[in-house]
Amino acid sequence: MQTGGGLAFTSDNGLTWNIVPQPVDDPADSVLIYGINDGINLPGVRALPVTVPQQNLTFDIAFTPGTVWIASFAGGLRKSTDNGNTWQRVLIPSDNVNQITPQDTIKFALQPVPGKFGPEGYLNHRVFSVISVDDSTLYVGTAGGINKSTDGGISWKKFTHTNQENPISGNFVVALGYHEFDKTIWAATWRAEGSTEFYGVSSSSDGGENWNTSLDGERVHNFGFKLNNVLAPADNGAFRTSDNGIVWRLPSFIRDSNTGIELQSNLFYSAASEGNDIWLGSADGLARLNESGGIMWSGNWKVYVASQPLASKTETYAYPNPFSPKQELLKIKYSTGGKSSPVTIRIFDFGMNYLRTIIQNAERGAPVHVVDNENPDAAGVIDYWDGRDDNGNFVPNGVYFYRVEVGSDDPVYGKILVIQ
Repeated sequence: MQTGGGLAFTSDNGLTWNIVPQPVDDPADSVLIYGINDGINLPGVRALPVTVPQQNLTFDIAFTPGTVWIASFAGGLRKSTDNGNTWQRVLIPSDNVNQITPQDTIKFALQPVPGKFGPEGYLNHRVFSVISVDDSTLYVGTAGGINKSTDGGISWKKFTHTNQENPISGNFVVALGYHEFDKTIWAATWRAEGSTEFYGVSSSSDGGENWNTSLDGERVHNFGFKLNNVLAPADNGAFRTSDNGIVWRLPSFIRDSNTGIELQSNLFYSAASEGNDIWLGSADGLARLNESGGIMWSGNWKVYVASQPLASKTETYAYPNPFSPKQELLKIKYSTGGKSSPVTIRIFDFGMNYLRTIIQNAERGAPVHVVDNENPDAAGVIDYWDGRDDNGNFVPNGVYFYRVEVGSDDPVYGKILVIQ
């Protein structure tokens, strides 16, 4: 079960960090005061106390002057005016209410799931994304639609797949973005529960009153922007448009211009730009494109792969280990001693029977496939295994060994545990 670990913030450019625990409620904190539901003339709004960090984790964060806003799934939408020392729950409409104001009599509970507290369970109270577009305007994405406030989170209007003439594609809104270039709202709108909903991207140029949909069927995870371009990292690539979603383009390949390392995944989670640089976060690492000449996706790529440094030239390891071939590629890290050498890598079963040659007499090192130079004499080099034998079949579960031969040096060995 997903568990919230809280937030962290820095005021010195990342040198030190302040940790804020995941907000939780006191078990007795079951009433929320809202407008005429003041608890005196009218009872306050019943609110489920979220007392644990399980299923209460912060997916997104936004800022307005003096206020921090967080989207915390079952923890809902919350705000803090004291840098996270205290948090207030924020009421947004229920599934069957399209808007609320302080002048309304609230007849629903603030409750993301049904249970002993009450029978209600509202998808619109499961919050995943939040953005601010000015000092008082907020958009909040939930499992039940998009909620908009123009008065600093007091009154709310909800947009769903069924309550507009030109609606969003789906009510599960996992990400929101605001494009300063043309003042448009972008939403990653996934299918929730409606039979006519579909995965895609929804964008609005009139503050959410009407939506255009594109990238039908794609599960988009986030947004980035560069001038008039919109970047949409998704399950099947880093999509990009310069015409508000009429045409989307993918990079032809992402290969480090210096080392030749390629990203081994089409799954992308994040995108951003700064100057001529575009940054993409993927399931296999981070990539930066220094774009030149004004041609989309044209320029020099740099690929960053996270791994532990090697202590010596004779050290090697493989990761992730255990390894599930149908879900990922195995990375084998080794060293050529900081020089260019012919490398051969072979896979064997537990009885040391030959199964596969990954590379044979391939030039590696200085700089081919080098991923770090923290220790120049043991600069890390990476190659990949897809979990198949020479016949193209996935190997069964078990223990396997690999042998790395660098030039005329003694070979080094490593062990792999395969678990499907």
